[in-house]
Amino acid sequence: MIDLCAVDAIGDGEARLFERVDGKERTGVILVRDGDALRAYVNACPHFGIPLDVGRGIKTFRKHLLCVNHYAVFRFGDGACIDGPCTGAALEAVAVAVRDGRVVLDDPAFAGVSPR
Repeated sequence: MIDLCAVDAIGDGEARLFERVDGKERTGVILVRDGDALRAYVNACPHFGIPLDVGRGIKTFRKHLLCVNHYAVFRFGDGACIDGPCTGAALEAVAVAVRDGRVVLDDPAFAGVSPR
């Protein structure tokens, strides 16, 4: 289990980026909150495969994630792209759970991620 943060550390309609840097390789996950629902997605735009934030921070708008590179818009609820050059594609989901008031994920690919 990889501990991300306390449930209360992310507000409704907010997103947080967690990443690990191995040399030049970045592995990141974006945690979003929609009411009581918490979801996580790999920080990679399906259009080019580059991080949604491109080093400039995660941008949100009305419970949607924005790719700062080409302004694609992704729904919090399912990661689907609803506007932009990758409309119809979706972000890759990462399973998260809440245990003892903490958000955790069980995916070894993200071992060592920390808030950015």
